[in-house]
Amino acid sequence: MEYEILDVTKIRKLLFLGPNGSYSDFAKDKFIDAFDINCVSTNLKSISGIIKALKDENTENIAAVIPIENSIEGIVRETLDNLASMKKEGFKIIAETTMDVEHALIGYGNKKDIKIIRSHPQALAQCKQYIQANFPDTLIEEATLSTSAAVKSLNQKEKNIAAIASTACADMYGAPVIEKSINDEVNNKTRFILLGKFLAPQTGKDKTSITFSTENKAGALSKVLTILDSYNINMSYIDSRPSKKELGEYIFYIDFEGHITDEKVQMAFADLKPLLKMFYVIGSYSAI
Repeated sequence: MEYEILDVTKIRKLLFLGPNGSYSDFAKDKFIDAFDINCVSTNLKSISGIIKALKDENTENIAAVIPIENSIEGIVRETLDNLASMKKEGFKIIAETTMDVEHALIGYGNKKDIKIIRSHPQALAQCKQYIQANFPDTLIEEATLSTSAAVKSLNQKEKNIAAIASTACADMYGAPVIEKSINDEVNNKTRFILLGKFLAPQTGKDKTSITFSTENKAGALSKVLTILDSYNINMSYIDSRPSKKELGEYIFYIDFEGHITDEKVQMAFADLKPLLKMFYVIGSYSAI
């Protein structure tokens, strides 16, 4: 198999889930520093909007940073659902990074005056115990597209409204921090991926992500797992999502240790492909 190895010097535009001050924004900066990317950064309001922009432009000059997994809330379904749809355009995961997530309560009023708290649904869920312990049942939780969007929406005159986001985001928008470290779990991390039209080079510490669908028959998935096991390929993640085409039909996602250019991985793929209706390598990559 022939693959085009990563050449980040071609990236001129980098999309991220915004607005500025989101955890995706800070993850984006981490990728830029790691690969010394010279590009313009553009924020979009949703993960699906970012995927659409990648497909519409469909060039090696564009890349994107989106969240894929949180250590508390699990996989980001919107991201997972979109990855299989990128097969036609050939976008792949070319790197991943993990960011510590430490939420703060941000607003212009006093804690006792707060009637509404805004944030991304995952952030609200990650602070559920804090909210229940500190606010009455009448509190209104409003979902926003990102934590930074919640902070950006705050108004100095609306002292009964607060947001949940990072202290760095509060600093960026000049909003007061009411209380720090309000996460229910201390060890809260989010994994972000960098998507582009390249294949990352082999490092010896690589992970490969694939997506596929099988015939809707008993034992179909078992055969896939048996083949991977026969080549001593160690899986680290497996999930399934409805295909949205036919009831009972699923698209599967698997992460495993190794790189697509590894001989045993290529041999396993050769055995797998005849069994599958759809197969796509989402990427081989390492963490930064």
